[in-house]
Amino acid sequence: MSNPAGAEPVRTPAAAPGPTGADRPPEDADARASRRGPAADGAPLRLGTRRSKLAMAQSGMVADQVRQLTGRPVELVEITTYGDVSKESLARIGGTGVFVSALRDALVAGDIDFAVHSLKDLPTTVPDELVIAAIPVREDPRDALVARDGLTFATLPPGARIGTGSPRRMAQLNAWARSHGRDIETVPIRGNVDTRIGYVTSGTLDAVVLAAAGLNRIGRLAEASELIGTDVSLPAPGQGALAVECAASRQELAAQLAELDDPFTRAAVTAERSLLAALEAGCSAPVGALADLVADGQSTELRLRGVVGSTDGTSLVQMSTTGPVPASDDEARAVGRELAVAMLAKGAAGLMGERTS
Repeated sequence: MSNPAGAEPVRTPAAAPGPTGADRPPEDADARASRRGPAADGAPLRLGTRRSKLAMAQSGMVADQVRQLTGRPVELVEITTYGDVSKESLARIGGTGVFVSALRDALVAGDIDFAVHSLKDLPTTVPDELVIAAIPVREDPRDALVARDGLTFATLPPGARIGTGSPRRMAQLNAWARSHGRDIETVPIRGNVDTRIGYVTSGTLDAVVLAAAGLNRIGRLAEASELIGTDVSLPAPGQGALAVECAASRQELAAQLAELDDPFTRAAVTAERSLLAALEAGCSAPVGALADLVADGQSTELRLRGVVGSTDGTSLVQMSTTGPVPASDDEARAVGRELAVAMLAKGAAGLMGERTS
């Protein structure tokens, strides 16, 4: 795979053996520091990334920005995560953290200087040794339908087979179909963007649903036949946003990376992820959330919407709250917690297929 424009040659460490890297021989902090340590001033910064085309594109974008900020070269270090090699469904393997644990292990070990994640893949808790230094401006958070013959959801044939690996999407797509008296079949799928769209081009499925942000970042948004409105399908918490993470001890690097941070995106996704955490749900649970700005001509407020549903779409708990734009992470987390409490009171807990301990 070729590097994104401007990236230094890629080096590839060994693949992680599992979601927690438990097979890695234990090392104390002094041993890790003497073995590798931070990149010296002027040396290339090592950016850890998953190997997928989308992850490489996202990391390449951030690498360009960091290079401009720091004046230092940035090399992409490809790391294989457990979620990349497992063929099981995300619900079965746990979902939470399976795409990020190996990257976080590499950060703690000093094998890389910082990492770029799709924020929706991150567990809602951050290890004490790490810090999310930046959350850049968010891409389009919506879901996108890629259907044969350019069909929209409304024009799909009766019994259309729609592929998605997300229980959240299944719940909302099935509910959408039921509300219009439509009959569809949601089909669990895994794989990268090429694999998923290939199910449509091969005729195996009538359509698949993907994140619009991912399609746009790899230059394939034009293949979407419909962008699904958030009034129909709320995205995963944090969908469309990236997280730039580094070791908490790297204060100078963290301060440089913080230049990429967008305060509103951080407030919005913090509220969304707080809702997810307060529901005690993992990232593969059927939970959707989106925080956005609403204006009435006199003031601007933050609206947080949340949904939890059974995957067959027969039961949904949908609620929202609107209030002042949070001025801090603590205020944003409070918004998410408050909405979660209200949703739990309406029966949300009984609709979640996965709960964390």
